[in-house]
Amino acid sequence: MKKLFIYNLIFFFSLGSIIAQQTPAPKQSQDIVIVGATAHLGNGEVIENSLIYFKDGKLSTIAKAQLVKMDTSGKRVIDATGKHVYPGFIALNASLGLSEIDAVRATRDFDEVGQMIPHIRSLIAYNAESQVVESMRPNGVLQGEIAPRGGTISGSASVMQFDAWNWEDAAIKVDHGIHMNWPGAFTRGRWWLGEDAGLRPDKNYPKRVQAIKDFFMKASQYLNGPKSTKNIPYEATAGLFNGAQKLFIHVEGTKEITDAINTAKSVGINDIVVVNGTGAEKVADLLVKNNIPVVIDRAHRIPDNIDDDYDLPFRNAKILMDAGIMVSIGMQGQMERMNTRNLPFYAGTYAAYGVPKEKAVQMITGNAAKILGIDSFTGTLEAGKDATLFISEGDALDMRSNIVTHAFIQGREVSLETHQTKLWKRYLKKVKSK
Repeated sequence: MKKLFIYNLIFFFSLGSIIAQQTPAPKQSQDIVIVGATAHLGNGEVIENSLIYFKDGKLSTIAKAQLVKMDTSGKRVIDATGKHVYPGFIALNASLGLSEIDAVRATRDFDEVGQMIPHIRSLIAYNAESQVVESMRPNGVLQGEIAPRGGTISGSASVMQFDAWNWEDAAIKVDHGIHMNWPGAFTRGRWWLGEDAGLRPDKNYPKRVQAIKDFFMKASQYLNGPKSTKNIPYEATAGLFNGAQKLFIHVEGTKEITDAINTAKSVGINDIVVVNGTGAEKVADLLVKNNIPVVIDRAHRIPDNIDDDYDLPFRNAKILMDAGIMVSIGMQGQMERMNTRNLPFYAGTYAAYGVPKEKAVQMITGNAAKILGIDSFTGTLEAGKDATLFISEGDALDMRSNIVTHAFIQGREVSLETHQTKLWKRYLKKVKSK
């Protein structure tokens, strides 16, 4: 019996070593110079034949190579002639690390019980050793906003980098915003009860909107008044009122977007981000007036409404940008955790439908960083910012040519090996042996 127990322990420990993520990379110990690449800065600008120098995890020099005289002795020099360098891509509205296998309930930790739960934190549920998370890096997705789901007010999100021992190491901005789901103004008839299956106004919509408004008003009163008892949900909203946090409103429909913005501002919440935002192009003036960015859905989907143009999901980013709205891309949707690795290719689709290529890169770098409030230290290739970047053999927004050869997070060269690459190499040998 004792031997059986020991054998079981050995089995489980060995299993853990097989399924766990690789050991995170050590801190940068040698200065690194990348020479000859086309550098896409993440702000819409490009430097051909660039020189990028970073040390101690921070970018020091980004310039044309011919304009810089540098002593490279003692430094690691990477010849990237003919290749491309990008800031690490940033995934917004992702639930990476909160679920491993969609079909296994025990691995899903993105949705908590309750409706008004702003105090729920995705941060502490994040699994830094997720095999899904490590599969982001070979496509250049190196950072992401990890957001909760469910309820009306879902909880707070945090920003993570994707090479860490645990959630404490992974976090680069903690509890930066609270996510909420705005109710729909319309509902479909219940055909099984003999009702018309088409859309019709939801008679409960005003009540649901009022419930949201009442919650925030009570939270504001609680925060500004005497406190006889502690109310954790109300205390969790303090950052929304003092400007320390943003309110990410998941909302679809022109009426709903308008109601959501007006309601938030009426209770004293001014820093707002619209997520999903179907119909946002029809209320562009309201969004521009209030300086509200939009995190649009992934491009690879059918139109939301039967009277929409068939290609509206592909053109939506261009329409919003032309209206003067800051745009980035969110990951929510079918198989969202696995599909997050395709973030650059969603941006590439928007580029194919009118968004200038460098603006498409900016959507998932500089714009994403600004929306998350992390643009002071990441999101673009600028001196003084984190050396979070990658080298690709070709265009990173094209799945055929985005072959990442090197990736760095805060100057640390991270592994590009994943469960998928191991399987690819394993079965490639089988194919070649025939």
